[in-house]
Amino acid sequence: MTEGLRERKKRQTRQCIADAAAALFAARGFDAVTVAEIAEAAEVSVNTVYNHFAAKEDLVLPPEETTAQHLADVVRRRGPGESAAHAVLAHLRAELGDPDRRRALTDGFGRTYRTMRSTPALTARLERLRRRMTDVLAAELRTGTGAAPDDPMPRLVATQIAAFHSLVHTEIGERVAAGQGAGEITAAVRALLDAVEELGGERFLGYAARPR
Repeated sequence: MTEGLRERKKRQTRQCIADAAAALFAARGFDAVTVAEIAEAAEVSVNTVYNHFAAKEDLVLPPEETTAQHLADVVRRRGPGESAAHAVLAHLRAELGDPDRRRALTDGFGRTYRTMRSTPALTARLERLRRRMTDVLAAELRTGTGAAPDDPMPRLVATQIAAFHSLVHTEIGERVAAGQGAGEITAAVRALLDAVEELGGERFLGYAARPR
């Protein structure tokens, strides 16, 4: 579907705000910058900033990291015969093959990543989001498999999926911050995903496979 004028303007405004925030955070640090200053730099109102970003932390975190539903949504969309772990692995591989995502690896992400890792409020926010993402995924797996309330498997599988999902994004951030190019990063992350599949046991990799 072709992007409409309204949607394009919203996307452009959101990107303008994010770019202004990234520049200010890099120059002065996350804690020293106010939302009002970000709005002024982006030439929008404070209300407009909050219309696009619920909190200042959301100006730094990638969109997929700001919703606890992300992993559960990926698993919910898995195809016939596809397991929960393979659905997330396939999603990550697809992101690596997306030209827009590849460009995002080098377009200022290293600066953003350093801001995230050097700000206690952001690292704490990331940890809370990771835990919440795990909780929501575990609930999705329990419902989808009909597991008993005392069955530990949904929680264990969700924890392992969330762990390698987080590891992939950390790997990307560290490599971008080190100045590596998109091609080198993509190859390294694909190797990491291959290793996850090689090390994962059959019960984990096959868990919650959707009936064909």
